[in-house]
Amino acid sequence: MKKGYKALLEEANAVIETVPVDQARHLHGDDGVVFVDLRDPREIQREGRIPGSFSCPRGMLEFWIDPESPYAKPVFQEPKRFLFYCASGWRSALAARTAQEMGLEEVAHVGGGFTAWKNGGGAVEVPEPKKG
Repeated sequence: MKKGYKALLEEANAVIETVPVDQARHLHGDDGVVFVDLRDPREIQREGRIPGSFSCPRGMLEFWIDPESPYAKPVFQEPKRFLFYCASGWRSALAARTAQEMGLEEVAHVGGGFTAWKNGGGAVEVPEPKKG
């Protein structure tokens, strides 16, 4: 293997902003900040999410950010600060780096992810169970 996940994470963390969970809690509710949940929908269903967060499964990120993509989401074209999170901060670190490389300027990630958020006393919203 030429480059493993540890090297990729180290490279990402060297160029992205990591927001500590205490600071992230203060940013929650700010109209200029969008919390972006990168976890799989099953993780969100099982664990809950940060209230008001925008769900963007990690596998769709590049397609949803690019305004030329047929899958582009308008939220990523808004003049906002995007605060990515996943379960522990690994996927969100890699995603933040990718988003920066794509030209998304105001992007950071929550250090320690949703686990740190929840353990730090952050609000958690439990989605309604799926029907069917």
